[in-house]
Amino acid sequence: MAGLIRKEDIDEVRARTDIREIIEGYVSLKSAGIGTFKGLCPFHDERTPSFNVRPQVGSYHCFGCGESGDVYSFVMAMEHTSFVETVERLAARIGYTLHYEGGKPGDRYEAGMRRRLLDAHKIAAEFFERNLYSADAQEAQRFLGARGFDPAATRKFGVGYAPRGWDHLLKHLRSQGFTDEELKATGMFSEGNRGLYDRFRGRIIWPIRTIAGETIGFGARRLFDDDQGPKYLNTPETQLYKKSQVLYGIDLAKRDMTKTKQVVIVEGYTDVMAAHLAGITTAVATCGTAFGPGHIKMVRRMITDDGSGGEIIFTFDGDAAGQKAAMAAFQEDQRFVAQTFVAVAENGMDPCDLRLHKGDAAVRSLIASRRPLFEFAIDSTLAKYDLATLEGRVLAMRAIAPIIAGIKDRDLRPAYMRKVSGQLGLELDEIQRAVAYAQNQPKLSRSQQAEAAAAAPRYERLNEGPQGQPGMAHTDAPYDPAYDAPPPEDYAAPSAYAGQNAAAHPPSSIQPAAPQPQPEAPAVEEFLTPDPRDPVARLEKAALEIALQHPELISVEQWRNLATVQFRYRTHREVAAGIIHAATVMAPTPGIEWINCVRSGAVEGVHPAIAELAVSPLPVSSAERLPGFVTGALNALFEQQIARQKSDLMMRLEQLSANPDDEEFEAVQRQLLELEMRRRQLSAQRG
Repeated sequence: MAGLIRKEDIDEVRARTDIREIIEGYVSLKSAGIGTFKGLCPFHDERTPSFNVRPQVGSYHCFGCGESGDVYSFVMAMEHTSFVETVERLAARIGYTLHYEGGKPGDRYEAGMRRRLLDAHKIAAEFFERNLYSADAQEAQRFLGARGFDPAATRKFGVGYAPRGWDHLLKHLRSQGFTDEELKATGMFSEGNRGLYDRFRGRIIWPIRTIAGETIGFGARRLFDDDQGPKYLNTPETQLYKKSQVLYGIDLAKRDMTKTKQVVIVEGYTDVMAAHLAGITTAVATCGTAFGPGHIKMVRRMITDDGSGGEIIFTFDGDAAGQKAAMAAFQEDQRFVAQTFVAVAENGMDPCDLRLHKGDAAVRSLIASRRPLFEFAIDSTLAKYDLATLEGRVLAMRAIAPIIAGIKDRDLRPAYMRKVSGQLGLELDEIQRAVAYAQNQPKLSRSQQAEAAAAAPRYERLNEGPQGQPGMAHTDAPYDPAYDAPPPEDYAAPSAYAGQNAAAHPPSSIQPAAPQPQPEAPAVEEFLTPDPRDPVARLEKAALEIALQHPELISVEQWRNLATVQFRYRTHREVAAGIIHAATVMAPTPGIEWINCVRSGAVEGVHPAIAELAVSPLPVSSAERLPGFVTGALNALFEQQIARQKSDLMMRLEQLSANPDDEEFEAVQRQLLELEMRRRQLSAQRG
């Protein structure tokens, strides 16, 4: 081993990598304020986006499940890589040369297994693609040509050919330095009495890629009659390849999926190719398995399935198997917020056959002729019953009532109830009663209920006020403490926290406020969640968000005042201690270095709170309004502190009133006057 990666290199790669660009490879992000982006969380299922990203500070935080971190932790979670593998991967992406220390000179650094597997797949994909254009691949060339795919099309999708024989790929990868242990782990080889041999032989090959475009597996179609294997043969489950979590074509479709909020689910590799070549560039397909929860989660993230629109269109063959697949898809319909559709060609042809026989326009027309999936489900269900008998009609009514009850657009339900009433020859009120009964039945299994509970937001959002109304909403006005109106009494505090001197360095005279004696509390209360019903907690939270996200906008005088604030909640006190520590050792410049410096000066117990506060969207509509908001928010906190100090002095003055000639009495009066003058200055600055 060549040792550890230098810390300076780790920091440099993190700083040079755009975390937003990396995350957008997995999640569709939208602007959520100045420097903040929001999307559906990739770590848990949710219907309302609560996953926030702040590229300027290089971090993310989900207010729904609490996951937070930097670009390294995100890639490690998404790709299941080690820290070293992640740093190497991101460094290679930006062309940065890493340096290692602590090892023996001349030692060859061995990359992690995952990196080796990815390299093997990349080399194998190139090997297969080269072979497609060789003289030995005439059968594969005829097959593809007969389906309307010319060399330009096959190159676009990286289609290849696995030569007949037992060890062509094996020899090639061994010559590239891969060990048998690594080759077995790729899933590209089988093992017999004589050792390893090629899994794919005499077949057309489609590379299966991740959203980021990395090849992680292959799909292969049989070409020769003497091949006793299945018609389609895929890579088995490996460290890289999980068939329930991959979609063929996602690397090519992701951009248009995000842009149009549409995804078209087709049934095979050639269908994806045909659809894209015909202009349906949002087409993807599963790989040897049914469309399931893992695929749904991926699609929902890509189209931001949050109720703001979107289409999921399934295409199926018109045969019995296709109808069965469509009904299976309908069982998962409620997992989507977007509308689901189905498109089935009248002659039962799939997109590949349709393009071949009728041209690109026919494929586009097929998608344009889509019909709601629930409508297809109703007709398919009715077809199962003998509607010539009363018993058959009643049974059919009971079977389709839950389908109508599940129609997302409630305005459509009455129309379909009337339609079904006519189809079954039953009174409308009978249909209505059946649908009402279905609506009152539990619609989620225990596991689904658990998932829904897990997806419920856990963190109090600063920009939400009572009963879901905007509290600290986007505004063009300076900060106004009126936003601090408390939420309803039954509000449950969920969470977490489980310019003027842009270049100036705050003077060393800035010191944290003197510690105040605190009563002993049970260990469980050590880091109490700040109460969102407390206006002071909300003032403190706003000030900490500013100091973490825009420290460059805080003046020297404001830094001095912030250092003397007595924060009510220990969580806020400890975060503030980290901020003041950072302000005394480095220039207050926004970014990951600033956040890391704050963390280093704060106790570990508040690191999750720092992660949350660093990405919380600030309620400002434009960068021009930000300085005014900063001044207003900080001054509101300082005024609150002055009010607390005045209250204490008034109590002392009352105690000294029996002897008004005492020097202390006069001193307290002077202090009160000074505080009042200071309060008026701050109030005037807020306008």
